[in-house]
Amino acid sequence: MTTINPDLSAALAAAAAGDPRRYVITGGPSSGKDDLIAAVHAAGIPCTVDEPGREIYRRHRERLGRHLRREDRREYSLEVLEAFIAEYTGHTHGVRFYNRGIPDGYGWEGFFGLRPTPQLEDATRTYRYDTIFVLDPLDTFEDPDDIVWAKDREIRRVHELIVQGYYDAGYEPVFVAPDSATARLDFICANLRLPKPSRGA
Repeated sequence: MTTINPDLSAALAAAAAGDPRRYVITGGPSSGKDDLIAAVHAAGIPCTVDEPGREIYRRHRERLGRHLRREDRREYSLEVLEAFIAEYTGHTHGVRFYNRGIPDGYGWEGFFGLRPTPQLEDATRTYRYDTIFVLDPLDTFEDPDDIVWAKDREIRRVHELIVQGYYDAGYEPVFVAPDSATARLDFICANLRLPKPSRGA
């Protein structure tokens, strides 16, 4: 299990007094993102607690009594965008990892055959992240709602649309190969020149 590395804690404390550094962890369904986010928290790195879109999706599903359809997406997407912007603007100092980022909206809108909203395009220009880490897909589902996105073996298509959305937004993502959550987090921290969490285990 990933534990807190004192060298990593010291590096995060030193960065906490400086400008915000924002790093996104994203990928399609079945990417191992939940396990990696849990490892980020276990390592003591500031990070999104829960993916904003999932909780908002569940609220909409409960209200409608069914899964969202194409015609429901606009209202849902704008609410998710507001949550992403609030999280972004609420972070003012030091390192923070994000469980998905604003440009993820391009991928999900594209999956449903919708064009990006003006609000999404404006937010993408205004709120910029420092590095985007894209998790390559695994072979297992992490959340029951993933089945909705991945029916008919659409996992790869969703993944590719998300990646393309970040390219279209002007980013050059860093791809993280399938591996254990600990190894993936070590890779990410090494990329950012932070001490590897596993060295504190």
